[in-house]
Amino acid sequence: MTKESYVVGLMSGTSLDGIDAALVNILDTDGEIEVDLVHFSTIDYTPEIQAELLKLCHPDTANLAMISKMNMYLGDVFADAVEKVTHEAGIAKEDIRLVSSHGQTIYHQPDAERIDGRVIISTFQIGDIGVIAEKTGITTVGDFRTRDMAAGGQGAPLVPYADYMLFKKADAGRVLLNIGGIANMTVIPRGASESDVFAYDTGPGNMMIDAFAKWVTGGEETYDRDGRLARQGEINEEWLDELLAHEYFGRSSPKSTGRELFGEFYAKKLWEEAETKGLAPTDRLATMTELTARTIADEIKRHVKTQHLSDVLVSGGGRYNPFLMERIRVNLSALEVKPTDDVNMNADAKEAIVFALLGYQCYHKRTNNIPTATGAEHPVVMGKIAW
Repeated sequence: MTKESYVVGLMSGTSLDGIDAALVNILDTDGEIEVDLVHFSTIDYTPEIQAELLKLCHPDTANLAMISKMNMYLGDVFADAVEKVTHEAGIAKEDIRLVSSHGQTIYHQPDAERIDGRVIISTFQIGDIGVIAEKTGITTVGDFRTRDMAAGGQGAPLVPYADYMLFKKADAGRVLLNIGGIANMTVIPRGASESDVFAYDTGPGNMMIDAFAKWVTGGEETYDRDGRLARQGEINEEWLDELLAHEYFGRSSPKSTGRELFGEFYAKKLWEEAETKGLAPTDRLATMTELTARTIADEIKRHVKTQHLSDVLVSGGGRYNPFLMERIRVNLSALEVKPTDDVNMNADAKEAIVFALLGYQCYHKRTNNIPTATGAEHPVVMGKIAW
């Protein structure tokens, strides 16, 4: 018997650019899931809110009062995103089974630290689900990552569960690559079962490219539009080799990272380092773009033969950078690299769709993490519910 449910998935990523809302229809036939996108909508953060969120992402500039206020404020804005996507789709809120929100990550610490003799890893997403449920009148699921971390995982990446459910193939392996602020990939081997899937963050995505673009233009641009600035420069292979020696790229998976490691503070250090080397601003940006392309390609090439990979499906804002995509294709000449749109999945909406599915599975008390991706000791039901 097939059950249909309307679910709204909400996503706000490390790029801090706004909220994606995907209204989907989930078809559930005894646990076999199909997800159809009904409508996709976005709400952009204002420059002022972006600046406040960026402050909250750095221990030196965050403060407790603003964290508390922004947690409630973003709950309000996430609720607005639900109102917007349902109104534009012409679907009554009473017909929505649930809202599922990733929240806005302001801190992610997958590396263990000791506190009073206890080994602790942590993560923190804001955008209170109680506010969303109250403002919309719809049951809301959120706070996914903490349960996986409690089970010994890194709380990331979470997308591989949905990648497996929606993109597995019996006759070929494939990679699902998402290039947001951080780049991450899911490897689905040919004919894979859930336990065969693995995934991890490859390293920087757009985050440091955006920072360099801002400095190249003296603050006039917040990103390298169409990759035009990087294309004007030359990749400095000597400096690139030094950058590739970063310890993160040598780690084995599962591994995850974020703004704490590859954020603006680190980008500023590299910008100043390039200045001492006498590199032209556009050369710095070209090299930083190649760092993202090369680290993505190097990780994928590790698995081409053993997992019988045939294609790489790309989502995330990075696919809008033609120079970055060109460099990925050059470095991955043996594979077809294409957007997920080419296989009938709206690439802009993909991560919001993923969280709609994760929330739906939580609502039905079904496990929704992949331990081979996160490092958790066992499958768990991730998510908390505000009825």
